[in-house]
Amino acid sequence: MSETTSAQDAGGAETPRPAPAPTAALTTAENPWPLRQLSVKVGEYVARMSPLWVEGEIVQLNRRPGAGLSFMTLRDIDVDMSFSVPIREHVLRSLPIEPVAGARVVVHAKPSFWTKRGTLQLEADDIRPVGLGELLARLEQLKRVLAAEGLFAAARKQPLPFLPRVVGLICGRESAAERDVVVNARRRWPAVEFEIREVAVQGTKAVREVSAALRELDEREEVDVIIISRGGGSLEDLLPFSDEQLTRLVAAASTPIVSAIGHEVDTPLIDLAADARASTPTDAAKRVVPDIQAEFEQLDLGRTRLRSAIRSRLEREQSALDAMRSRPVLENPSTILAGRADDIRSRIALARTLVGARLDRAADEVDHLGRQVRSLSPLATLERGYAVVQAADGAIVRTPEETAVGDALSVRVAGGRFGAQHVDTDPYTPPPHPDHSRKELP
Repeated sequence: MSETTSAQDAGGAETPRPAPAPTAALTTAENPWPLRQLSVKVGEYVARMSPLWVEGEIVQLNRRPGAGLSFMTLRDIDVDMSFSVPIREHVLRSLPIEPVAGARVVVHAKPSFWTKRGTLQLEADDIRPVGLGELLARLEQLKRVLAAEGLFAAARKQPLPFLPRVVGLICGRESAAERDVVVNARRRWPAVEFEIREVAVQGTKAVREVSAALRELDEREEVDVIIISRGGGSLEDLLPFSDEQLTRLVAAASTPIVSAIGHEVDTPLIDLAADARASTPTDAAKRVVPDIQAEFEQLDLGRTRLRSAIRSRLEREQSALDAMRSRPVLENPSTILAGRADDIRSRIALARTLVGARLDRAADEVDHLGRQVRSLSPLATLERGYAVVQAADGAIVRTPEETAVGDALSVRVAGGRFGAQHVDTDPYTPPPHPDHSRKELP
């Protein structure tokens, strides 16, 4: 096979081109390698490298749900240099703690070269936390212990006051976090008062000074809420705010605590123990004081709703009053009285009729009973011509044999009494009567 290639010159004629140099040392300006060949050669060289352990810091970790492969960006500890490191998802899941950005790790990987883009990457099959990773493991263990004790439970968290009398602020000296909290809080509520304690928020003195400031502010009765604030930083910078004693002190405070440490992605342990967590110092200012403009708007809205409710109620009552006044009985009240008067007169007449009829019947009954009594009276019998004969002792004489001849007798007639004597002959002679059929009285 010929070791030359052909190319067209300016006139269109093909001119022979020498074959590419077999090694990099044999390339010349007249016979260079094309980029694709360099990429292939580099890939072949890298492929012959053995797997190795490398150390670095995780800058970024992209994990997609359901995907078997994750991608991690690993940066050199001292030099601004990074590599893309694809790693199997099951390897990450086997770690004792969740890998996060900033963690220091050692990775067992095989270098590979992507010829199309000309980039070098490390294909990892093992990863182990070191340095910061070990610290993260200890923090994770402490987090589990404190959570089991109930220090992070929602039930023990205190509500923040609506409008605190004094806001306690623990922050760094002349820090941006202090300016963010104070400026934004006073913009929302200009009359807010602060008790500020500037302390070390990084290094060996941080835990001691933050704890002392927290105890002092917690003991002051006028302080209604305390903000612990610090700007962003590395995990090592924020370590004081994951100290066990400081975390327990925050959980035990009688004053509501707002933690505003770092940025949204930072979660020191006092964030979990505090009564409220703010993503930034500015967010902490928004949480502890209300917005005066929003409160004015709510007041205006409340007044508007109150006026509308009162107006609607008055309109309903006026409509009901108008409806009642439009009734005939209210337009002419005598109407109802006239109807009632006629009813009363009718009932009085009926009562009089019924009482008169009752009295008439009673009078008839009394007269009838009187006649009956009179007809049954002994006097009435005497008035018809009968008489009652009594002996001297008052006994009534019913037969002639009850008295002897010559006995004195008393005779009672309708007109009175008179005396008589029993004789042996009856002087009475009945007169003749034309009606012979009439029987004589006995």
